[in-house]
Amino acid sequence: MMKARIGFVTVSDRASRGEYEDKGGPAMQAWFARVLTSEWEAVARVIADEQPLIEQTLIELADQEACSLIVTTGGTGPALRDVTPEATEAVCEKMMPGFGELMRAASLKFVPTAILSRQTAGIRGKSLIINLPGKPSAIDDCLNAVFPAVPYCVDLIEGAYLETDAAQCKVFRPAHAQKRT
Repeated sequence: MMKARIGFVTVSDRASRGEYEDKGGPAMQAWFARVLTSEWEAVARVIADEQPLIEQTLIELADQEACSLIVTTGGTGPALRDVTPEATEAVCEKMMPGFGELMRAASLKFVPTAILSRQTAGIRGKSLIINLPGKPSAIDDCLNAVFPAVPYCVDLIEGAYLETDAAQCKVFRPAHAQKRT
């Protein structure tokens, strides 16, 4: 069975310049370390809020690094420099709007400003790309909401087989979706 490669992209001008500690990237990786039981490796990047750079990074992680799953943090709000969703849409062949809808609904239980979030998800080749918020607690809230569907989505696009600790996150796969070896 192939080891899953997961891309982690922190989109932050200040963190990319070393002026601010990247908390989102480590928070995403900590969530996966806690939840996944299958073998995986992280491919991490910290980049500026520049749409061409975000697009280039997502393409690299999908096409050259062969990441089955790519998660981003930052750049999903209404601020002028927030362009992560636009970059994601520009590089994906298929958009998966249900992910953004569910993440906003889950976040609204905690903060009324969740409605300002423009998180989205899409598919590029054999990679699922999911935009997450920048705040570590919101990253957990959003991953807890959408991840039950992520492994089966990755199966459908022929990515790595992802297994989880059911006590941490119970995923759903239809009965006909057999484990690949």
